[in-house]
Amino acid sequence: MFAMPPFQALLNAAIPDHEADAFTPPRAEEPRLLDPAVQWFLGGLSHWDAEHFLFIAERGYLYEHNYAFFPLFPVILRGLAETILRPLSGCLTLRGRLLLAVALGNSALFLLSVVALYGLGRVVLQDRRLALVSSLLYCLTPANVFMMAGYSESLFAALTFGGLFLLERGYTLRACLALSIATAARANGLVNVGFLLYLPLQQALCKIWGLRKDNNRHHKCLHYTWIVAHLLFTAALGTAVIALPFLVFQYYGYRAFCTPSLSLEQVSPALIQLAEDKGYRVPDENAPPPLWCLRPLPLLYSHIQDVYWDVGFLRYFQLKQIPNFLLALPMATLGMAAAYMYYTANPARCLRLGLWDGGANKWPDKPTPGFYSPRVFLYVVHATMLLGFGTFCMHVQVLTRFLSSSSPVPFWISAHLLLLYEPLLQRRSPPTFNKGQQRGTPRTVFLYLPQNPIVHLLSRWKTCSIPTRWILGYFISYWLMGLALHSNFLPWT
Repeated sequence: MFAMPPFQALLNAAIPDHEADAFTPPRAEEPRLLDPAVQWFLGGLSHWDAEHFLFIAERGYLYEHNYAFFPLFPVILRGLAETILRPLSGCLTLRGRLLLAVALGNSALFLLSVVALYGLGRVVLQDRRLALVSSLLYCLTPANVFMMAGYSESLFAALTFGGLFLLERGYTLRACLALSIATAARANGLVNVGFLLYLPLQQALCKIWGLRKDNNRHHKCLHYTWIVAHLLFTAALGTAVIALPFLVFQYYGYRAFCTPSLSLEQVSPALIQLAEDKGYRVPDENAPPPLWCLRPLPLLYSHIQDVYWDVGFLRYFQLKQIPNFLLALPMATLGMAAAYMYYTANPARCLRLGLWDGGANKWPDKPTPGFYSPRVFLYVVHATMLLGFGTFCMHVQVLTRFLSSSSPVPFWISAHLLLLYEPLLQRRSPPTFNKGQQRGTPRTVFLYLPQNPIVHLLSRWKTCSIPTRWILGYFISYWLMGLALHSNFLPWT
């Protein structure tokens, strides 16, 4: 991760930038002493959608399509630029400090997301080896360039994985807060409401099952009432808290365009000229409100996705988009493999929606560890829903970073396949003996796992199994191609 800035700087210098029709607003200030150096070293991190976040952090929300990018990440960038990086204002413009804030902030946020993913894996998978390997694979995520560039993926992943870890540990209110803040970073944080609805329901059913032997009807009725009331309250509160940032931001956009208080005289002429050249809408108190303001549910976000990005059901299913479908195919394959393998291993549990296990004991005290654990069911369903939505309703090439920052499942299934099919990770440690133990009775033999199994596999690439080469080859090739293409304004995921 920390090698990415110099590496992308070299690639950016070696490969000429593509002339892309991307958002490129005029600069607000003349460059200062260190701005050319910062631009050379970190300029590749400011391309494509990153320019929107930097523009919002520098000038605030102005153009209509800027509102597709949620405010938490620009607020963090501006905060870093005006506090920690403020002493550099004499030799760096605000934009230069924002670029530094991108590199520093996303490096820290990515490390937090790695720790959160490892903690979540330990709790859900109940398998330290699998949690470790999946976290190490996440460090080589195919969406790596978006984790470091001026995008909100690292922030969203840290908040989502951290919130789910807190939820799994039983800290419901803290989890609600973390997942709510995640919604202020990306709109798909709304999907996390499902975790707040499902896990309390599962816990409520477990408590109800525990009362089955209580012969006191009055006592049982009171407990049932309390369990149902607590479930409804938790579901309503969790939904409201997680949805609140999204609703507040939509209301802010509605007020900006449907009841504007801004006149064009208050806006820089260069920005007005850009709006006229590109057809961007700017709030104007002297102009009629846009048509979306008159809809029964005037959601600015839906309007932007429809008009500016042409996002909708099956709209991307065109012959010219076949290369983008091929680009998303590896991540889609991992998602489909996870769903298929989990279902074939646990068909009955899946048909019961994972709410209970069959047999006399519906909630075993020690569930099976690993990828086929009962607790993994919800995460597989979540990843499958994101995969379906991304495939049929979004620009399909976005699937790589969409799933990588929203779900742990692509990394869990990849680690599971490595541990399942890679002989280099299945060698057993030599038998050891307890002090005073006879040589004929060895201690329990554990599966061998190197200190860093990914480095171990890469150093023995020629002897790795074919599944290992495919998985690591996918991760590393996308890691490299993402840096080379994205940093030079070439199309990427």
